[in-house]
Amino acid sequence: MQGDAYLKCIDSQCGLEYPISNTNVQCENGHLLDVKYKNKPNESLKEVFANRGRMDKDIIFNESGVWRFRELLNFCEIDTEDIEACSKYLVSLDGSEGRQSKPYHMSKASSFVGISSDNLWLQPEGYNPSGSFKDNGMATAVTHAKMVGAKKIVCASTGNTSASAGMFAANEGIQCDVYIPAGQIAPGKLSQAYQFGAQIVEVNGNFDDALKQSLDDAKNHDGYTVNSINPFRIEGQKTIPYRALEYLKWESPDWIVYPGGALGNTSSCGKALMELYEWGWIKKIPRIAVINSEGASTLSDLYNGKFQEEELRWNKGKP
Repeated sequence: MQGDAYLKCIDSQCGLEYPISNTNVQCENGHLLDVKYKNKPNESLKEVFANRGRMDKDIIFNESGVWRFRELLNFCEIDTEDIEACSKYLVSLDGSEGRQSKPYHMSKASSFVGISSDNLWLQPEGYNPSGSFKDNGMATAVTHAKMVGAKKIVCASTGNTSASAGMFAANEGIQCDVYIPAGQIAPGKLSQAYQFGAQIVEVNGNFDDALKQSLDDAKNHDGYTVNSINPFRIEGQKTIPYRALEYLKWESPDWIVYPGGALGNTSSCGKALMELYEWGWIKKIPRIAVINSEGASTLSDLYNGKFQEEELRWNKGKP
């Protein structure tokens, strides 16, 4: 597994590559990066994943809904079941991230949308330690921060990210700086970040302004960015569809529906599905429906040409 993981620019016209120890979130041309693996994982790992957690409850990384799938996000390149050896590399909140996340039926919801209860599954992410899906990706992002020796993590947030970052930083004993747009953050989530000792910096402006200042902080003051532009956040959030598909015995549903905010979760789902299909682990790629709020319909606006009068098509519409 030596040298298996690396970073690559997501722009097909660029394609610059970097070592996995790189801490920049963009290539030198300003495009985002993606974590890549040279080796194809063996499908026999499905049985390994299924057995973890129910065989040895003392190994928190086998209980974790993220690290149970560690061979599929092995940018640390470890090969051991030993808890002490895993603890040197992997970051976990006692295995609680993603642990209780699995699909279930809900008759009232299926009745409301007019779909048979047998054909509608819902997967809760609110059981995560900080109360949101962000803990899936924060576990992997802070693991990479630990791997490269970061002493401070930095993020911009209007709610969930700050709570998750503060919690993981406190767990690892590192500093956490949170940049918030003035008057635009959920008080409950901000109180969580405060509770875990995060340093709060209020920015006059919107979320984009807060993100810009947080990126400047990370660049100029040895910080490590943990917003969803961090490719290691995407790695952890891939485990959300992993858990769903495992529960469905790796039989793909017709659709997977996601709420769309900053769209990092959508990206992670798409990446997970494409990888699983390329490995031969699933027979088809489900269609993904992304639900934007009316006041923040970024994806819809870009796709339908409502931004700068140009329709956005990734790679000019080519796969």
